[in-house]
Amino acid sequence: MARGELSGRATLDRARLPFAGQIAFFRAKLGNLVPTARWDDLWKSAHDSAFMVAGAAKADLLADLAAAVDRAISEGAGLEAFRKDFEAAVKKHDWHGWTGEGSAKGRAWRTRIIYQTNLLTSYNAGRFAQLKAAGFRYWIYRHNDSVRHPRPQHVAWSGLTLPPDHPFWRTHYPPNGWLCHCYVIGTNNPERARRLGADPDKQPPDGWDAIDAKTGEPVGIDKGWGYAPGASVADRVSALAPKLGRLPARLVSDWLAASTPALREAWRGFVDEVLADPVPRGRMAMLGAMSLEDMAFLDAQGRPPARADLTIEDRLLVGKKARRHEQAGDALSPEEWRALAEYLNAPEAVLFDRETGNLLYVFPAADGRKGKIVVNPDFWHKPTKQSLASVRTVFKLGADALMNPNRYAVIRGEVRK
Repeated sequence: MARGELSGRATLDRARLPFAGQIAFFRAKLGNLVPTARWDDLWKSAHDSAFMVAGAAKADLLADLAAAVDRAISEGAGLEAFRKDFEAAVKKHDWHGWTGEGSAKGRAWRTRIIYQTNLLTSYNAGRFAQLKAAGFRYWIYRHNDSVRHPRPQHVAWSGLTLPPDHPFWRTHYPPNGWLCHCYVIGTNNPERARRLGADPDKQPPDGWDAIDAKTGEPVGIDKGWGYAPGASVADRVSALAPKLGRLPARLVSDWLAASTPALREAWRGFVDEVLADPVPRGRMAMLGAMSLEDMAFLDAQGRPPARADLTIEDRLLVGKKARRHEQAGDALSPEEWRALAEYLNAPEAVLFDRETGNLLYVFPAADGRKGKIVVNPDFWHKPTKQSLASVRTVFKLGADALMNPNRYAVIRGEVRK
């Protein structure tokens, strides 16, 4: 391969070979699992920052489907492996009424659509970030000639060699429809483009941006596909790729599990047990897990977390520290303790404390103040002789105390008064 050029991996088999940008693009979406009824409930670039499966409305079902797609992308698992994961999720959550249900042909079609759409979109989105970061002077549109039913317009665009700021890429960067296998490569040399079979002198055909009244998109592009997947998050993907791209899929699955009702119920059971026996006994529980975005931020600050799951000890509920907060009037109520896993899973804001290096998960308390969950991402726990991502304290305070930009960096969300 010539220096300064990215080779294209356009076939589905090659798209199954994961790379960091592709994995980072998909994993960065996992903090936003969106329940939907129809495929177009999320529109165009909204897919860059959210994960959905049409008709999947339950959070725990979406989490399992997202974990299945993540395995397909990060481990290069094939379609049949994904189908097994899909069937397991459908059975586990008793999901009915989804398009394709009721026949072997329908199920095969639906699983193929979910699998290939996510693989091809994440692949090209990761490529967008690569192409942009590399600063290529020219991007080359490539049609995958191995597809069984080529689209004439896509074949006609193959070989177009245009600068990255050409308006063509805003709507025609692939995929350009369901199961479209087109892709883009980059180069800095027009002569090299010619040797690759491209044509630097070729311009988009007249009327390339004319809108098809049936789809609302330029002619040759399926409805809803007239955008550049990954363009809205390209810089973020480039920044996260070295971090999220190397995290094992198992960690992601563990993190997704933090949003399930089962974990929340287990947490409530732990709270009830501790409050019923209010003596610190060294009992520990998993409160939840950091999002991948939070972990990447900590890594960038030179404060890499020991692990994804967040542990908490019973003494925070009933020990000396708990009594001090009760005396100060800033302790959580029993019901707020029971809801803590839910607050962690959907915080109002996540802050980084520059003075301590800790994470702060902020949530609205029932009395109008803010609840603050303080996490030490790399705490040496002597009793178990290991480093943990440990919750060190939880209490309530006024919003103003959290709005010092010199001390607190906002990772996501915002502290609202």
